[in-house]
Amino acid sequence: MRVDLDRHEPGTHLYPFAESVDYVRAVGRGEAESTLRLYRPRKNMAFGRRDELREGFEDAAAAASRFGYEPLVRPVGGHAAGYHAGCLVVDHFQADADAVSGNTDRFEVFGHMFEKALETLGISAGVGEIPGEYCPGEHSVHAVFPHGSKTKIVGTAQRVVAGAWWFSTGIVVESGYQLREATEQVYKKLGLELEPETVGALTEINPILTVEDVEDAVLEAYAAEGWL
Repeated sequence: MRVDLDRHEPGTHLYPFAESVDYVRAVGRGEAESTLRLYRPRKNMAFGRRDELREGFEDAAAAASRFGYEPLVRPVGGHAAGYHAGCLVVDHFQADADAVSGNTDRFEVFGHMFEKALETLGISAGVGEIPGEYCPGEHSVHAVFPHGSKTKIVGTAQRVVAGAWWFSTGIVVESGYQLREATEQVYKKLGLELEPETVGALTEINPILTVEDVEDAVLEAYAAEGWL
C-alpha cells in the first residue's frame, strides 16, 4: 500500500469529495494503487444531505462561516461535523473484489483499531455512540476523561464502489474549544440536540499530545493490523 503523508501546509488544503470518489473508482479499476492518505484539513463544516433539507440550514451554514468554517454538503453521511488544522484526516483507499460484503464489519474493525491507537497514547477510549454527540454514529470513538465524562474524538465514514472502498476517518487532536463553540451554534440553528461536552479534542485530556503523535500512532496501528 502506498502511504501519502500530505505535505500541504497544515490547514490550507481540503481534498474535494468528488476527487476522492474518482480516486477510489480508479483503485477499483486497477488504475491506481491502494493508498493511505493522512493530512490536516482546512477548516470546514461538512453538513449531510439531511441537514441541507432542514429549515435552519442556511442560518447554520452562516454560523459556520462566522467561525471560519467553510460550509460544505457531503452526498453521504450523517449530520454536521467540523474539522480544522488541529485534526488529522485518514483516508484509506483499498482495492477489494468483494467490497460490498464487508461494509458493516469495516466500521467495527476500524473503530476498534483507532480505539487501540488512542490507548497507545495513554488515552482511555471506547467505541460507541455517546448521548448527545455530534454526527452520531454507533462506531464513533470517544475518549474518557479522568472524571468520567466522554468526548467524541473519532468519526468515520465510507464509500463503496465496484472493486474498492474508501474509509475516511477524522480525528480531533487540538483546539477542542474552537470546534465546540462552532458546532454548538451550528446545531442550534439546525434545531438538533447536542451535548456540548461531547465535542472536544485529545489535548483537553493530555495537553502535550500533537497531531504528529497521533499520526505516528495511526501508522503503527495500520502496521500492526497488517495493512502496511
